[in-house]
Amino acid sequence: MTDLTFTFAPLLPWPLLAVLALLAVVVLILGAALGQRATILRALGLALALAALTDPSLVREKRDPQKTVVAVVIDRSESQNFGARPAQTEEARKALETALAKFGDVETRFVTVTNDASGNDGTKLFGALEQALKDVPPERVGGALLVTDGVVHDIPAKAEALGFHAPVHALITGREGERDRRIELVEAPRFGIVGKEQTVRARVVDTGGDGARAPITVRRDGEQLPTYSPVPGDIVNIPVKITHGGANIVELEVPPAPGEITLADNKAVLTIEGVRDRLKVLLVSGEPHPGERAWRNLLRADANVELVHFTILRPPEKLDVTPASELALIAFPTADLFGRKINEFDLIIFDRYSNQTLLPSVYFDNIARFVEKGGAFLAAVGPDYASTQGLYYSPLENLLPARPDGSLYEQPFRARVSKDGEKHPVTRGLPGARAEPPQWGQWFRQVDADVLKGNSVLSGAQDKPLLVLSHEGKGRVALLLSDQIWLWARGYDGGGPNADLTRRLAHWLMKEPDLEEEALRAQAKGREVTIERQTLKDEAAPVTATAPSGAQSQVTLRQSAPGLWRAPLDANEMGLWRFESDGLTALVNVGPANPREFREVASTVEKLAPLAEATGGTVRRLSRASDAVSMPRLVEMTDANRYGGADWIGVRQTGASTLVGVEVAPLGLGLWAMLALLSLVVTAWAWEGRR
Repeated sequence: MTDLTFTFAPLLPWPLLAVLALLAVVVLILGAALGQRATILRALGLALALAALTDPSLVREKRDPQKTVVAVVIDRSESQNFGARPAQTEEARKALETALAKFGDVETRFVTVTNDASGNDGTKLFGALEQALKDVPPERVGGALLVTDGVVHDIPAKAEALGFHAPVHALITGREGERDRRIELVEAPRFGIVGKEQTVRARVVDTGGDGARAPITVRRDGEQLPTYSPVPGDIVNIPVKITHGGANIVELEVPPAPGEITLADNKAVLTIEGVRDRLKVLLVSGEPHPGERAWRNLLRADANVELVHFTILRPPEKLDVTPASELALIAFPTADLFGRKINEFDLIIFDRYSNQTLLPSVYFDNIARFVEKGGAFLAAVGPDYASTQGLYYSPLENLLPARPDGSLYEQPFRARVSKDGEKHPVTRGLPGARAEPPQWGQWFRQVDADVLKGNSVLSGAQDKPLLVLSHEGKGRVALLLSDQIWLWARGYDGGGPNADLTRRLAHWLMKEPDLEEEALRAQAKGREVTIERQTLKDEAAPVTATAPSGAQSQVTLRQSAPGLWRAPLDANEMGLWRFESDGLTALVNVGPANPREFREVASTVEKLAPLAEATGGTVRRLSRASDAVSMPRLVEMTDANRYGGADWIGVRQTGASTLVGVEVAPLGLGLWAMLALLSLVVTAWAWEGRR
């Protein structure tokens, strides 16, 4: 393609040329007034001289025509998977590909858009469109065609933000008047105090519904809570009690509506992290010993522990003649601590307390009931445990997991992690445990006992049980068969993992989910879910994974550490996943609690209409009453205000080209221009010389 144009490159500034032209006109007027013969020739000569000073040139440009670029953005987000939308989208894509291929001067760029891994950014078509056209000059863009359900979350506020001047057309999938009912979280707390309630605020949105009440089913960790039935659109406050530390999974679900396009948004899931306010501990010390203050110092060092500590040196009723002022500063409040207020504590610790009739049996019964109902009890015993005056021979007999045989080891030994202890989260991986012998200081006294229930996680002298953990009713019990853990705290013989062990022990007693010895867990990072099975068994059974849609699959776990088995899972669906194995259940939500992609799923023409109209484009549905696709004709047009009609849509024909060569031919310089000017001067002189 060749273009011819005139160009000027004046040898003098244009204002100066204008002044010279004005002077030439004045001279010519004077010459005409005086009746000079060669005025016309002088005019032609001056005009030719002025024209030469503008340096006119004839420019011939050689150009290669460039194809018009048309972008086709295909929406493949999660909301495009409902009903006939996938088939409609694919049919429209093929039809556009065929129609645009018929235009020889059009370059088509297809862009497929999916949701990000979290699904919380919604559908972003215009970001993808910008990326697809970032290397294309704006003058080459002939238009953009969007195949979508119309729910787009990055629509520019103004057409100028597109960066090109060409029509935007939207072809909308789905049907008009679609019905969708969904649960929407208005306020979802992220944290809560264990034992207290948090309020979840939600509402039911029923697009295309009749306004009838819809029941909301509420579940916490799979346990059903009271149901609510609000009017659609009204916000309902749902109190949820935080029952444990860690993740509390709360599900809100509404039943499907007749003719609903999807059930994907009928359920909302949120995770509330349970946080303990303060751990309230009752520490009861018995017979004085060198490590009496070890437990006190350890517990007081933790800001999250509220400690009540008493040392019992006398019975609740004074049975001897020793004056109270000589025996204790205050009377021990047994009626309050072991009676009315016992349930206010989270953990009761007996440190070398023996059964010496100092507490009535009814208080021991209260402790047993406290544990049965979910409390925690820790006994660190000394030599008295091996005698008939020990705690085992009290009403706590059925609570304690090991029975003394009357023997007492008084010899140096190093604590070791037992076979079960290698698998138990309380003792697995304790610093120094893997060395032989363990890199821990020695102890010198241990009660010999037979384990009746629970698990021995530490062994001591002659491989006898040293620390025994057991479940009792809804509560937990720990029994330390030595009173010399304080040697580790003091750093004797190098010390030991005193802080790590006691911290884990307290958290296990408090039922922290991360320290359960039999547990099934799942954690999601993006779309990848890590399944974890904690067990004391030698093998971990396969896990049944149930997707939000109800599809099930089997996952085989592999051992990653003693007692710990793991497996990854690529979650191809967003929503609540359920995992089951050996009677255990784990829930995990993939994606955000209230995904932006599912907040609106009914297809619409309204959102994209303002932008399309501002660019001269159109928004139309691909189908009306049925799911059959009706495609508009596609035509090429020159610049216009409107690029669409009842049954057609247009793309702009840009006519863009690339300059490949330039030829310049000066017209005011050179031999021919000089000869023409000289000829006029000679002719004018000769004419005026005639008389």
